[in-house]
Amino acid sequence: MNLHAIRAIYRFEMARTFRTLMESIVSPVLSTSLYFIVFGAAIGGRMGDVDGVSYGAFIIPGLIMLSLLSESISNASFGIYMPKWAGTIYELLSAPVSAMEIVIGYVGAAATKSLMLGTLILLTARFFVPYEIQHPFWMLCFLVLTALTFSLFGFIIGLWADSFQRLQLVPLMIITPLTFLGGAFYSISMLPPLWQKVALFNPVVYLISGFRWSFFGISDVNVGISAAAILGFLLLCLGVVYWIFRTGWKLKQ
Repeated sequence: MNLHAIRAIYRFEMARTFRTLMESIVSPVLSTSLYFIVFGAAIGGRMGDVDGVSYGAFIIPGLIMLSLLSESISNASFGIYMPKWAGTIYELLSAPVSAMEIVIGYVGAAATKSLMLGTLILLTARFFVPYEIQHPFWMLCFLVLTALTFSLFGFIIGLWADSFQRLQLVPLMIITPLTFLGGAFYSISMLPPLWQKVALFNPVVYLISGFRWSFFGISDVNVGISAAAILGFLLLCLGVVYWIFRTGWKLKQ
């Protein structure tokens, strides 16, 4: 394992984050704070509890997931797309660096940025609504697994994309709608019976449900199924990345 190569890639990506601190960290935190102000303080005060939890606290896991998914994908996809766009990826591929080391460097940096963002949003929520975390260990596990999995997914998107517009296609057109429809602002038990069944086909439901369980001990689906869903998607992404580097798809063209 070439630790020097991993550290070089990781430090380069993290340095880019701190150079664009306003766009990378501050802007998502401010955007999420607006959700807390509007939905938590303004609207939440006029709504009853959801499964025994105040509405302002109930939406915290969903808002963290909303930011975590989109930022993990964006950070990782942009990180690997820029070397492709500039042509420097061929220098990286010809260097004595393995595919695993490249993935660890880029995905590790993207996941670190997402975890920093998730932690800041969690701390910011304290200024708007009180909350308690019943299962902090499992909360951390879901947070880390989600950041790693969707950073890996973003890495795949960055390899697949051939324009800056395509980088935004999946986060904006697929991930964000799935998150809003995945119970970020409501429990799927509040839906009519037919739509409750339809919602179970949304993979983001399992992520938000498991993450919410770690906070309040309530969930829309079994927490074991939620954990299996995120682990299954992680293994799928690892398989796709392995196939890409093995075949050279989108790398040797």
